[in-house]
Amino acid sequence: MNKVILMGRLTRDPEVRYSAGENSSAYARYTLAVDRRFRRDGNSDQQTADFIGCVVFGRGAEFAEKYLRQGTKVVVTGRIQTGSYTNRDGQKVYTTDVVVEDQEFAESKAASSGGQGGAYQRTASPAAAPMPSQASAGDGFMNIPDGIDEDLPFN
Repeated sequence: MNKVILMGRLTRDPEVRYSAGENSSAYARYTLAVDRRFRRDGNSDQQTADFIGCVVFGRGAEFAEKYLRQGTKVVVTGRIQTGSYTNRDGQKVYTTDVVVEDQEFAESKAASSGGQGGAYQRTASPAAAPMPSQASAGDGFMNIPDGIDEDLPFN
């Protein structure tokens, strides 16, 4: 079985291209910086990461072009694919990429890059602010104001 699950941040905006021909299809390439669970040389101040190349095709590539930006934290699932080619100098180059089958945001827009989400940044509207009667009670549930029992779809 060849299955990969990664969570990391894009190191730069995705590079999107379209294939030539009548039925052109999009493909996107991006690199994920994936933190390691351990630290190098026991130094607790230095976090290490792996930089993993990803490629996604079709609608996933169009999604990446539209919504993913540098610093965006995503979870991808896919498979590892290896290949090789001969470069201009005649040397054989070996490649390893993750072919992305599914990609999802791993954090909210507000949490992404400390509010520096670029296209994701949204200012809170007054309607989005919680009303005092709907404030959290500290137990994970919202308080329901008195007198609206008949408006609830359940009893």
